[in-house]
Amino acid sequence: MIKPHGAETLTPLYVADDAQRAELRKEAEQLPSVLLTSGAAASAVMLAAGYFTPLTGYMNIAEAISVASDMKLPNRLFWPVPILNMVHSEQITDVVKNAERIALRDPNVDGNPPLAVMKVSAIETLTSEQKHHIIEKTFGTTDPEHPGVPAYADAGDNIISGQIQVLNYSYFPEDFPDTFRTALEIREDITSRGWKNVVAFQTRNPMHRAHEALCKIAQEQVNADGILIHMLLGKLKPGDIPAAVRDASIRTMVKHYFPKNSVSITGYGFDMLYAGPREALLHAVFRQNCGASHFIVGRDHAGAGKYYGDFDAQDIFDTIPDDALEIGIFRGDFTTWCRKCNQIVMMKDCPHDGDDYFAISGTKLREILAAGENPPPEISRPEVAEILMEYYQNEAR
Repeated sequence: MIKPHGAETLTPLYVADDAQRAELRKEAEQLPSVLLTSGAAASAVMLAAGYFTPLTGYMNIAEAISVASDMKLPNRLFWPVPILNMVHSEQITDVVKNAERIALRDPNVDGNPPLAVMKVSAIETLTSEQKHHIIEKTFGTTDPEHPGVPAYADAGDNIISGQIQVLNYSYFPEDFPDTFRTALEIREDITSRGWKNVVAFQTRNPMHRAHEALCKIAQEQVNADGILIHMLLGKLKPGDIPAAVRDASIRTMVKHYFPKNSVSITGYGFDMLYAGPREALLHAVFRQNCGASHFIVGRDHAGAGKYYGDFDAQDIFDTIPDDALEIGIFRGDFTTWCRKCNQIVMMKDCPHDGDDYFAISGTKLREILAAGENPPPEISRPEVAEILMEYYQNEAR
């Protein structure tokens, strides 16, 4: 199986030993604490689950600037997105300033219980220029209307860096018991299935027929034994479909339209950044850590609105060193139903032209579903459409 990124084995930061975890939990209740942002809490979950191997905690300013500027840590390890614990000044009390260890509290669970214990390496303050630089390099824009920019811009100017030990996986195992999996669990599942080559598919949306076809085309072209459908389970922008609805629709599609035992359906606990090209690189990093040999990068991967070009998230892979990642990239094109081919095709592989293609906008599809009408079979499988119709009709009430 493909090696993890920058390491021989995964380095999950979850404290697996029950006795040690109980002692840490007791210690955490006595330590000075800070309340994490949702994004920082999600990063703790990713660190706990081994997805962010080989990182050992949150970055300091120098590391964040190096990653933002050059997509490398100071030790030259490739890393595309800063992983930061950003807090507001009112949380930096004297007791926190003087503490060697602090508790990190979960903003997404009632009562804000300790999520992790942190060994504080440094507490630093970002200048406005540094913060602007990190945001601009990460997102390609500082526009406050971008759905990911405010999470960084409004998170506070203080950076607390250091190694962490994680006590739990936040709300994800309870809310998604059948879907949330750690990177180690996914590697073990791939091994148990006897798969050698695995192509991973990222999704924050329900899967329509174009996504189904893209997965099957990629599997065939890279000669993969199986497909890892790996869905984001964390926070999304307003208007995106909730994870539970996506989960149900994906499971229904796989049950009816994929060969038995050809797909592993899993999810990970991270908040969507909508950072386009940089996020595509991060997605590739942690799919390598999952054990996938290939990763599908689709059109406008991890994008939002008109902030990125259709294939910017693919083109960025041409700008990184050849040895930055071991995982192979499958580049998805525009997909559509071709009347002459009588199937979903990637346009770059189809000999026909636009007059032969059947297309429908996402807005029009949502209108059809909200009206309780069946969408065209060229676009959506009926079993999936039924789930989405119920969701959109409830939203319209």
